[in-house]
Amino acid sequence: MDVLNGLAASGGYAITRAYLLGSVHFVVTKHHSNDQNHEVKRLHDSFAITRDEIKNLQQQAHRNLGRQAAMVMDIEVDIMADSEFYSEIEQLVTLSHFTAEWAVAQQTQHYQELFKKMNNNDYLRQRATAVTEVRQRLLSHLLGQPLPDATKLDHPAVIIAHAITPNDMVNFNDYVKGLVTDNGGPTSHFAIMSQQLRIPTVVGTKSGTKQIKNGDLVIVDGVHGKVIIAPDRKTVDHYQRLAGQYAQEMQRYGALREKRTVSKDGHHFIVAANIAMPDEATPSLEDGAEGIGLLRTEFLYMHSANLPDEDQQFQSYKQVLTAMPDQQVVMRTLDIGGDKRLGTLRLPSETNPFLGFRAIRVGLKNPQLLRTQIRAMLRASAYGRLAVMFPLVATLNEFEAARSILDEEKRALTRQGVKVADDIQVGMMVEVPSAVTMADQLAREADFFSIGSNDLIQYMFAADRGNQRVGYLYKGMHPAILRSIKRTIDAAHAEGKWVGLCGELAAKDLAIPLLVAMGLDEFSMTSSKVTRVRSLIKQLEKRQLQPLLHQALAAPDAETVCKLVQAQVPALHDLQ
Repeated sequence: MDVLNGLAASGGYAITRAYLLGSVHFVVTKHHSNDQNHEVKRLHDSFAITRDEIKNLQQQAHRNLGRQAAMVMDIEVDIMADSEFYSEIEQLVTLSHFTAEWAVAQQTQHYQELFKKMNNNDYLRQRATAVTEVRQRLLSHLLGQPLPDATKLDHPAVIIAHAITPNDMVNFNDYVKGLVTDNGGPTSHFAIMSQQLRIPTVVGTKSGTKQIKNGDLVIVDGVHGKVIIAPDRKTVDHYQRLAGQYAQEMQRYGALREKRTVSKDGHHFIVAANIAMPDEATPSLEDGAEGIGLLRTEFLYMHSANLPDEDQQFQSYKQVLTAMPDQQVVMRTLDIGGDKRLGTLRLPSETNPFLGFRAIRVGLKNPQLLRTQIRAMLRASAYGRLAVMFPLVATLNEFEAARSILDEEKRALTRQGVKVADDIQVGMMVEVPSAVTMADQLAREADFFSIGSNDLIQYMFAADRGNQRVGYLYKGMHPAILRSIKRTIDAAHAEGKWVGLCGELAAKDLAIPLLVAMGLDEFSMTSSKVTRVRSLIKQLEKRQLQPLLHQALAAPDAETVCKLVQAQVPALHDLQ
């Protein structure tokens, strides 16, 4: 019996035989051709076949996986419909006399390298994945070599692969009971898709394809990030019990959806969802979300060839609010810059974009951009409970300037006879140390705070969250972060305002008892984690957690805090 350690990407347990899904690396050699017409026809035919395949996969992805999971497929369709992309490849054939496969390989490699240079951007990572998928399909047809095909699986199995692509995921059938990969991380696109399909998944094992053979009995522990090869009877029995308990837990989570999230001693909390696209609102409600704690509006811009106009944005925002008429929807104004760039809006090249021209700073310097978005939000407010939130506010002046624009547009719409809700809350994200320090003054002006823990951690420690060399500093459980969060909550509550947290810390098991003890009002996260968090909160008592909170705030480091929480919160031991 051997154990591989990886990263848990999708919860649950699978106990069945392994099925190795091979990978294909196409070797394309540089060749010229004297028959350009023949090569152009080969290129045209490969594009036509690939275009049809990808459209079919896109339809399946939207039908089975939802909008967020299908995003890469949408990008692939856009790439195949891009006449310039095709023309660039065709010119390599007609002008340079290259074979069709060499032209495809060269041009797609160019785009892969281009996107790789901007690898901190989630959207560009998706584009890089999409280009790779398109490349593989085109070369498969040009070279006559088939791609790995999971549709041939005719028995229950755990898929073992070096890497799994979104196209692979779309083709999976009901026989796929678990996934194990050598590469990848828990936030990779295929990991998100595996969560949507509720398939236990462990990624980043490094050597799974080398150590696991076809037909081996394996256990996929998608909760703790382990893969057990050829387990003994005792281990199988243990994991069968865990699988049964997990299934019961999922049923218990389902029963929570119709009830309020209240701690054992009667304190009410909201557990909401973070979403990026309007289509995600209804699924998040089905996952048990009690509202939308963060709508990342920049994705509307990233998936548009042009800046979306007021009416386009209005329709998108209206869709979200209509889907959740009784729940609050917090919409964040455009948060670009740093690791998020728009092809439709040129931003200056900066040495350190994370400390530069981004988020609300872009909106205030481009007021028409901000005004258009705000007008669309205000018009949509008539269809639900809207809250507007400004990102990366560092000073009181910034917040006042942004709110002034909102107030002006609200008055203008009212004069025009456009219906606008009376009770729109206007808040801000707390993501930088200056906002924490000035929280008492900011709380007098803002209707609410939403703590963006991901950015707050990196700015508090001056540690880029994407830089592994300083990864040892990026710890949300550090007392410096916990003190900052408590200070922010206390300042808001002193003014009668509420506070949410929409970073990864909101769904971290060890952080939740401390956040409950601090009195955080709203937790917001990926919708797949909502019911688990709601279940944990219902087992906690805010009053009893106060001594633990005081110890954690006085601790010297994150490791000590984690040990304290693990030792003093019995409810954590019951979590799978």
